[in-house]
Amino acid sequence: MTNGSRVIFFSSTTLIASTVAPPYLLYNATKGAIEQMVRVLAKDLGKNGIRVNCVSPGPTGTDLFLKGKSDELIKTFANANPFGKLGDPEEIADVVGFLASEDSRWVNGQNIRVNGGMA
Repeated sequence: MTNGSRVIFFSSTTLIASTVAPPYLLYNATKGAIEQMVRVLAKDLGKNGIRVNCVSPGPTGTDLFLKGKSDELIKTFANANPFGKLGDPEEIADVVGFLASEDSRWVNGQNIRVNGGMA
């Protein structure tokens, strides 16, 4: 990677939610590893002008997220934040775009939770 490159990882808001169900154990374990990798790589690669950050979306209205969930469960997720809605994929993409841009030149080693204030 060249000076000025960016690495953007993805994690999840489930890591800080207090109502995580047992089936999410392995999912959260892998996301926790990603968040630690961001902190370590940011220090290591930062020496070469490479920024490493992470985006942790909350419930987002994608086909994958919606699949197999009842309308009632989706409404519960939507009401878990002050806006009373699921995130839109474009709202997550906006943050990724910011991290990829020069506007984020002083952002390194961060985990940005994009969840509408859910957690």
